[in-house]
Amino acid sequence: MLVKVLPVMEAAMQMKGSEILCESLLRESVEVIFGYPGGAILPFYDALWSYPQLRHILVRHEQASAHAADGYSRVTGKVGVCVATSGPGATNLVTGIMGAKADSVPMVAITGQVARASLGTEAFQECDICAIAAPTTKQVFMVMSAADLADTVREAFHVAQEGRPGPVLIDIPRDVQLELAEANFPEVTPITAPAVSDEALERLKEAARLINEAERPLIIAGHGVMTSGGSKELLELAERSGIPVINTLLGLGSFPAGHPLSMGMLGMHGMYWANISVDQADLLIGVGMRFDDRVTGKVDTFAPHARIIHMDIDASQIGRNVPVEVPVVGDAKALLQKLTPMVTNVPRPDWMQYIQNLKQDHPSLTIPPSDKLQPQQVIRALDTILQDDPETTVVTGVGQHQMWAAQFLSFKHANTFVSSGGLGAMGFELPAAVGAQVGKPGAPVWAVAGDGGFQMTLQELVTLSEEKLPVKIALINNGYLGMVKQWQEMYFDNHLKAVPVNGPDFIKLADAYGIASLRVTEHEDVLPALRKAQAHDGPFLIEFVVDSDTNVYPMVPPGGSLADTLEDPAMSNHKGI
Repeated sequence: MLVKVLPVMEAAMQMKGSEILCESLLRESVEVIFGYPGGAILPFYDALWSYPQLRHILVRHEQASAHAADGYSRVTGKVGVCVATSGPGATNLVTGIMGAKADSVPMVAITGQVARASLGTEAFQECDICAIAAPTTKQVFMVMSAADLADTVREAFHVAQEGRPGPVLIDIPRDVQLELAEANFPEVTPITAPAVSDEALERLKEAARLINEAERPLIIAGHGVMTSGGSKELLELAERSGIPVINTLLGLGSFPAGHPLSMGMLGMHGMYWANISVDQADLLIGVGMRFDDRVTGKVDTFAPHARIIHMDIDASQIGRNVPVEVPVVGDAKALLQKLTPMVTNVPRPDWMQYIQNLKQDHPSLTIPPSDKLQPQQVIRALDTILQDDPETTVVTGVGQHQMWAAQFLSFKHANTFVSSGGLGAMGFELPAAVGAQVGKPGAPVWAVAGDGGFQMTLQELVTLSEEKLPVKIALINNGYLGMVKQWQEMYFDNHLKAVPVNGPDFIKLADAYGIASLRVTEHEDVLPALRKAQAHDGPFLIEFVVDSDTNVYPMVPPGGSLADTLEDPAMSNHKGI
């Protein structure tokens, strides 16, 4: 790590540790902090009184502060910052921190700690958060001297952003925050993408040869494309080579939906045509993705005919899950820039016709007809709203509604789809939407929620109201933990146990928080309700009461391969809607 120390001032200024912390955050261009105060972090909150440049968003649960910092980071590209006190405050952050690590989101979490003399005494609200958080972060720091704070903050922000981004935790005892020290601040140097190495360049040449020779190639683009800022370069590669692009869940938006070469999402609930095409491909070019289990299905049978080119900034991910013929370590944008001039547009009419026939014969986005309101109809109608303003950001929770959003929404721009992928944290949607809206104050933000996950973090409705954040909420209420119910029906002999979810009257709840709302039960009311919410100057909640028996298809069965992808049995004798 390169750290340059600023020239020492004529007389070094004495500052409290808490003030050094505030000054350090300002030097890292931090504008917003999501947090919740408590005893061990109070000196920092006292210092914030003198630093109005640091906007503090008060959440109502520490987990929400980490999710909000996550959402903020994803839409801005900046490091998200969350703050909590010691003990339960710190442990409540861990879910959100782990979510950021799983999805490669740069974050700095700051926690208060008991005074140095009390460490190891089982003092009130003492816990070893560094030990707890170590597996969920890129690095943890415990600062035992105020003189070390400035350097530690600089290093934490550097680590969070370099290479594969991720979260870092700084734990600061209460008395360190009060301690006086000389304020010497290291220079903040911007993180730049590493140059393409000679080794990577040679491997790109081999990759280009395989691409130009392939008869049935596909590109699989993940979240790393957007993290590197490489969406434009991905588009250029696809158009120059004529190769179709499939996205992972978190890669949605890295390639414009609706483009002739766009094939949507693959994996457990991916498009049928995408999954079968991967199964039949003779070459896969994975860019900024991990080949995780939700993408591959049964690893032993994944892409049995394909050679694999894998480009990723994290060398530990290459070859970790699937055999790779051409491993290329580096920044996705830089690698794509070097690769594109090496490839040629080779006509592949048979392959393109095969894919087109799959799409025509297996219409994964067709909705089975029903008198009851179908959740897919709601999401499809929301897509109409997105097309009115393609810069709209959609944040989802985890479950069936998440998969329908991924399937039916057309994301044309990078970082407009925010979801908990690797960790799959229910309750992510509302606090992450808070962060996204703070990060993009002039752009529409929709939270797509399920009635189960929404009840885990619904207290953040008051954060929307208090901060006057115009987040719109599409609450898909089917009265069940839908994804768990689907698995119990299909693979546990229909033993429905602990899946009916009773909830409050969501309309009365929204009213209690001062938020406008509507309940929708009929087909014809869906789009008007969405338009009313979009036009409303402030937060708005729409509860969509939908068919409780609707399941998510396509679906790769547990232990199955992509070739085993199941289609909706209700579609066997219907054209759908």
